[in-house]
Formats: sequence, C-alpha cells, structure tokens
Amino acid sequence: MSTTGSPASTYDRYVLEFERPIVELEKKIDELKQLQSDSIDFSAEIRRLEKKAHRLTEETFAQLSPWQKVQLSRHPARPFTLDYVSVLATDFSELHGDRAFADDESIVAGLARLGGRAVLVLGHQKGRNTKENLRRNFGMPRPEGYRKSRRLMELAARFGKPILTFIDTPGAYPGIGAEERGQAEAIAKNLEIMSALPVPIIATVIGEGGSGGALALGVADRILMLEHAVYSVISPEGCASILWKDQSKVETAAEQLKLTAGDLHRLGICDEIVREPTGGAHRDPSAAALALGEALERNLSQLLRLSPETLLEERYRKFRAMGAFEESRRKA
Repeated sequence: MSTTGSPASTYDRYVLEFERPIVELEKKIDELKQLQSDSIDFSAEIRRLEKKAHRLTEETFAQLSPWQKVQLSRHPARPFTLDYVSVLATDFSELHGDRAFADDESIVAGLARLGGRAVLVLGHQKGRNTKENLRRNFGMPRPEGYRKSRRLMELAARFGKPILTFIDTPGAYPGIGAEERGQAEAIAKNLEIMSALPVPIIATVIGEGGSGGALALGVADRILMLEHAVYSVISPEGCASILWKDQSKVETAAEQLKLTAGDLHRLGICDEIVREPTGGAHRDPSAAALALGEALERNLSQLLRLSPETLLEERYRKFRAMGAFEESRRKA
C-alpha cells in the first residue's frame, strides 16, 4: 500500500487557479446537499448545478495550455508511483539499497504481480507534505537511487521478468554530495544498461518527467504518458531563465518545449497517451489507475510475444529514429 497521504485529502487543500471555478461550484453543490431535508428539496437545483459543473470541467480541461498542463502534472494530489502500485499490483515486495552507499527513498522498487505476471516495478516517489517530501527528497533521486534501479533491473533481467517504470520527477538531485558520488555517471550507466536488457520494458510518465533524472528510467520498448503528464529536457522555469533570463516567460517556454503528451505523441517520443478521468487523475485516482492498468497489461502482452533479440533490435531502432531536423541552404 502507498505510504503517502491520501490524494483526495491533499486535493481538498490545494487548488490550481484554473480549477477554482469548478471547485467553488462543487462546494456549492455539497452545501445544498447538506441543507436538503424532508421539508426542503433542492434536488432540481443540485442536478442543474451538477450538469453545469460537469460541462465546465470538460470545457476547462479540453483547452489547457502547455503551462497549465505543467502545473497539473505537478499537482500534489496526483497519484504517485506507490498509489498506482497499491491499486494495480499484488504481492508487492519492496527492495532497498544500491549495495554501495545507501537506500534512496526518492525511488521505490520491488517485485510484484500485474495481472498474474511477475514483474519488477520501480519509479520516482514524491511526498504529499513537508515531512514526506524531505524523506523522498521531493522525488529527486541521488546517484544511489539510480544505482538501486540499475541493480534491480539487472536482477529482473537475470530472471526474465518484465520491467515497469513510473516517471515523476523534477529532475535528478543537483546537490554537491550527489555530484561527488557521480550523478552523471549513474544516469549514463542506467541508459546503457536499459538499452541492452533482454526483457520487456514499459516506461510511463505519470506526472512530471524532468531532464536526465526522468530519462534514466525511460529507455523502454514502450513509452506511455498520462494525458496531463509532461516530459522535457528542462523545466519551463529553467528554459526561461537560460534563454530569456526572465521568469515571466515560463508560459512561452512551456509552449516552445513541446512537452505535453500530445506534442510528444505527434513527435514519435510517446507511444500511447493514457486518458485521465475528466478533470485529471487527482480527481479520480482509482479510475486513472484502472485506465493505466489496462494500457500496461495490453502493451506487456504484446511485448511478451517478441523474442529477446527482436526486443533489443526494435528498442535500438526506436531510439535511433527519434528526433528530426531540417537542412537549410544558404544562398551564395
């Protein structure tokens, strides 16, 4: 089970600006339901407001800007890795440590069963309050987190078990200690190892996929993204700071980075977009988990039909085909 606080209770305390009109309408509906009694009937008004709230939610979330999707991907009430594992997997047994320095709790990993199949699940883990975030380092792994991941992925491959990764991090931790212990080498080694593991690998971006810290778990046969997740080489804030030296340009940066699930699917980075419940995964975590579970089982069934040699060849071709460029001829 998840060791984090309830997504629902967190949602009650944290509302994004573009969600506010919807939340205020829902609160009014709750108030009318509490006031209703045998002598006072508000059922007609409640139905009218519920229809209005549903319509407003659909309209709002159908036209989110890239920056609003970034905000949504960071919503503290979104389900985290352990929330999905608690719903989708059975017999989860968490494994710890990199056998070299320490256990990094910003990455959780363990053996479990998905649809009756034994798999390795691992992913970034954030917290829902200050205490949990300090424990999880705000979902920013140190080198030992990536070395733990590598150790367990190699273990899974040794026993022929598929690997499911869940990506949700602002990026790898940039602290002095992390750099001293070889942060860049740990990430690079993961990229090398994952590219050659002879078992099916499915990576899912469930929230914020930031920079090399996300890519270290992202070399996979299939890359899935939740509808309101983002995946980028740099955060919009970092991009705005470098290119314009102006934090007011974050919305422009988010647009230019092409970091939404829709953008990345069109560019061939993301293989499948997993639709979220209306209003986002944080409004109905169970429905979001069931949708993701269906996508994982379907893709895993397809990959298990392939031989290890075919898996490796297709994985190589997949990443070699990423990216596009245009040549321009300068006039003499």
